[in-house]
Amino acid sequence: MTGINFSKKPKLRNPFLLVAWPGMGEVAFKAARFLVEKLGAEEFASIDSGDFFYLTGSVVKEGIMDIPDLPYNKFYYWKNPATKHGGKTEPNDLIIFISNAQPDLARSHEYCQHILSITSAFDIKMVLCFAAMPIPIDHTQEPSVWFAATDQKIKDSLIKYNIKIMSEGQISGMNGLFLGVAKKMNLSGFCLLSEIPIYTIQIENPKASYAILETLSRILGIAIDLSELNNQANSVEEQINQLIDYLKTGAAQPPPIGEEEIEKIKKSLSEYSKLPQSVRIKIEKLFSEAKKDLSKANELKQELDKWNAYKEYEDRFLDLFKKPKDKGN
Repeated sequence: MTGINFSKKPKLRNPFLLVAWPGMGEVAFKAARFLVEKLGAEEFASIDSGDFFYLTGSVVKEGIMDIPDLPYNKFYYWKNPATKHGGKTEPNDLIIFISNAQPDLARSHEYCQHILSITSAFDIKMVLCFAAMPIPIDHTQEPSVWFAATDQKIKDSLIKYNIKIMSEGQISGMNGLFLGVAKKMNLSGFCLLSEIPIYTIQIENPKASYAILETLSRILGIAIDLSELNNQANSVEEQINQLIDYLKTGAAQPPPIGEEEIEKIKKSLSEYSKLPQSVRIKIEKLFSEAKKDLSKANELKQELDKWNAYKEYEDRFLDLFKKPKDKGN
């Protein structure tokens, strides 16, 4: 476990490893952070960010520039208070790994293996992850939860929980790659995916995080107080509804809410609508590659469309196709 820094080494019973990174709707990241908070999980180890992340620019706040902090990579543990009863199997403790950014794709496989090196020390045999599934549904609909498993045995065991099987497709980013690497290392596991509306992939989606954690609580047989997350989901839905109502009304008619309230809603939604830093890093890398090799522009366009971010980068994207002006003699 070279490169993993331990502050303590807890004794755990049959622990599962759960991992999460930012992604569409921040579904996985928010669900894992909420789980750590509500279970009272304790931090016990970390990974040095300098081995897998690098800075690409400065941040500006109120006109002042500064160098940002590197992402964190932390391990938490939670001891399941349930006790063994009769012939039932012993309950599972949890190790939860969370990072607030995804690494450069060139190092992602090595990064996964680095995290998975902890499995041997704690005899971990099961790995869990979360992800978002963008589909054409309305933001007021209750999202369904889907799953993909590493093997038939895990697949069969999950069917009884009334969740849908993801028969085909791809789970992109670290939230998808990690489980594939774990399988190569002979670990079993599954990924829970919650539906999110295609038009909200850049907006934090607590409703989807709620759906995943409610499903996880049934699978693992643990109690999680999700009331706070449910309140956040209702708040975001109401804010989106109010903004949509206002936009539908049009400027020619009196707005259904005051201008001050509208600005509050826009400001609130803007806080939910930021691309994950790891995605921005990937986009910048693709721009650099496309400047040198225009054939990379197609991959860049796909990434922008995937995150509904083309409008934000449209001018820069079109500039890639402008021919340089001839220089005078």
